[in-house]
Amino acid sequence: MHFPGAFFLALLPSLALAHPHPDSALEKRSQTLIPTSCFDSTSALTTFFEYHYPWGQTHNGAAIMWSGHSQILSPGTLTLWSTYTGSSPYSYDSGTVYAKQQFTVAQGSGLTFSADFIAPVAKGTWPAFWLTGANSWPPEVDIAEWKGNGMINFNTFNTSSAVQVTQIPYNNPGSFHTIRAVLEDENGSDVSIKFYMDGQQTAHQYAHGLVGQPLWLIIDLQMEGSSGSPGPKSKTNYEIKNLQVTQP
Repeated sequence: MHFPGAFFLALLPSLALAHPHPDSALEKRSQTLIPTSCFDSTSALTTFFEYHYPWGQTHNGAAIMWSGHSQILSPGTLTLWSTYTGSSPYSYDSGTVYAKQQFTVAQGSGLTFSADFIAPVAKGTWPAFWLTGANSWPPEVDIAEWKGNGMINFNTFNTSSAVQVTQIPYNNPGSFHTIRAVLEDENGSDVSIKFYMDGQQTAHQYAHGLVGQPLWLIIDLQMEGSSGSPGPKSKTNYEIKNLQVTQP
């Protein structure tokens, strides 16, 4: 097809609108660092996670962690469970896993962590989904923490005394709830953290100097400690599914 020169030039603006460049028409796709299939099987779990804490089997509570207490009992769901042993100094056997990959909020970027949880809230149960500094403590970001009082906490530790805490009721604990945290570079140094439960924003906090710092991601079922005592003597389950970590 041939157009007279002036007519063709007149058509250029409308042609550009009708046929935009593909790069301008599509949003930049996020990169998946941990996929939602990570709990589909034991082999998927161990592809992305290690058992225990990065530093060992214990941490600030009455439970010692064993790999046998962190299992895929149903495809798609990770179950951590604790059992009372009465032994001293650790009176519970329980489960914890941590991501093999360390996560860093890079300048001009961010990270999103999300998962669905059935978390116990009875006195003496202390499940959590959290980030902690790989090289030092703090920083710490508790994406979700339950401390045996029927509530859920969203916390950011800048120092041991400079702590931002939001606590809200955790209703229907026997059902899955979706928890999400969106971390974004705020100013080249600090990180903005927005917390969500079941699609509703619950808190907006700031981690000072967090940009560029490597973080461990931990999912644990600790017992007693900050959740009080005595804890339950019956078996306690903590279930997680649809876990995903993405980066823009």
